[in-house]
Amino acid sequence: MWDSAIIILYLSVILLLGLRCGRGMKSLQEFSVSHRSYTSIVIFATLSASFIGGGFSIGNAEKVFRFGIVNIVALWGFSLKEILVARYIAPKTGNFTNVISTGDIMEQGYGKAAKVITGFFSVFFCAGIVGAQVRAMGIIFNVFLDIEPIWGILIGCGIVIAYSTVGGMRAVVLTDVIQFCVLAIGLPAALVFGIVKLGGFAAIREAVPTGHFSIPGEAMTIAAFLSLFLTFLLGETLVPPYVQRLFMGKDSSHTARGTMLSGIFSIPFFAITGAIGLVALTLKPELNPNLAMPYVVRTVLPIGVRGIVIAGVISIVMSSADSFLNGAATGCINDMVKPLRKNPLSERQELLLAKLTNCFVGVIAVIFAITIDSVLDILIYSYNFWAPVILVPLAAVLLGFRATKAGFLAGTVAGISGVLIWNKLLKSPMGVDGLVIGVLCNLIAFTVTNKLSINDTK
Repeated sequence: MWDSAIIILYLSVILLLGLRCGRGMKSLQEFSVSHRSYTSIVIFATLSASFIGGGFSIGNAEKVFRFGIVNIVALWGFSLKEILVARYIAPKTGNFTNVISTGDIMEQGYGKAAKVITGFFSVFFCAGIVGAQVRAMGIIFNVFLDIEPIWGILIGCGIVIAYSTVGGMRAVVLTDVIQFCVLAIGLPAALVFGIVKLGGFAAIREAVPTGHFSIPGEAMTIAAFLSLFLTFLLGETLVPPYVQRLFMGKDSSHTARGTMLSGIFSIPFFAITGAIGLVALTLKPELNPNLAMPYVVRTVLPIGVRGIVIAGVISIVMSSADSFLNGAATGCINDMVKPLRKNPLSERQELLLAKLTNCFVGVIAVIFAITIDSVLDILIYSYNFWAPVILVPLAAVLLGFRATKAGFLAGTVAGISGVLIWNKLLKSPMGVDGLVIGVLCNLIAFTVTNKLSINDTK
């Protein structure tokens, strides 16, 4: 009773605040990057809330339940990525003006065609990531509120679509800050209560199979582990929502500090969400792994505290979903529709189309969520729409390397071909994911073609 009341109140507050943020919004730029004056602390909170979605929390607990702490260490590839972006890319954002999307950056390096291609992959990549969060919503609503997963998906996704569509990035950032505060307290509390209930960490060590504490573990080869680490390192590097946040700070120094804090914060946080999977395994070894985190929250926490932590778990999912919905809408309108139109759109038309796209991507996300079971598997599948195609040429522009259109096109073809051949024809030999192969193929083709093209112009 009390727990349900807390959850309903929390969701109502998030929805109302998000809708309120839509007042006075007039342009696509406001929808995409708000007023570009956020401090490092806000950048830290919104970045952290965005990446700590269902895959990196519920999905992490599930994989640690199945395979052990190797998944935590693999996720630290993502942490390393955040730190590297903070150190080498965020300080250079001041070199780009009036940027609201990844396509804007790509256009500066490779022209209009590259912008459109980037927009295309942005939409499908973001839809996949939202799908992972929506899938997690179904699990959460089912376990905690006894609602059928499909209805949980529709309710949770409906709330996120409503406030992110009406309020744009302003609503996303405001709700992200609130959601970050709740989840940063809630999930560590769940872990502490779980360890206390079991009588200490020694009880977990005794109950959990020894292989769960080894790296790469019994169920994974070293090659497969390195592939997973690199997948998390590369998969979400410079994806649309994160690029948008690189251009929302007061200046590049605020952006760099916020990004660095987010990367450092992710290291213990991934350990905490993974350890919750070990608590679940100790409490109930026969449990469905997908329910590891929800089971711990429901079982070990007292009434009242449980409601707050459930709100935190819901926060995890919503904070990631809203960011990627916004990224998809921005990519579609700014990077695809605008460049392909002969007659320019008015600001009002751009904003309206962005909001409609926001809703449409939510529908695509529901389809992803219904057709793929594992939250983390949805993430990894979605990564194949981004890193093998966009990461290398985008990083080259941001870092100031001289690049050519021919290099971009060659890298795109090589990246897509590498993923498809490795995953579909060769069936991922040695457990290595095609994303890593695709990025490597892109890098080689991009580098060689650029060098040949530049030499030809001399």
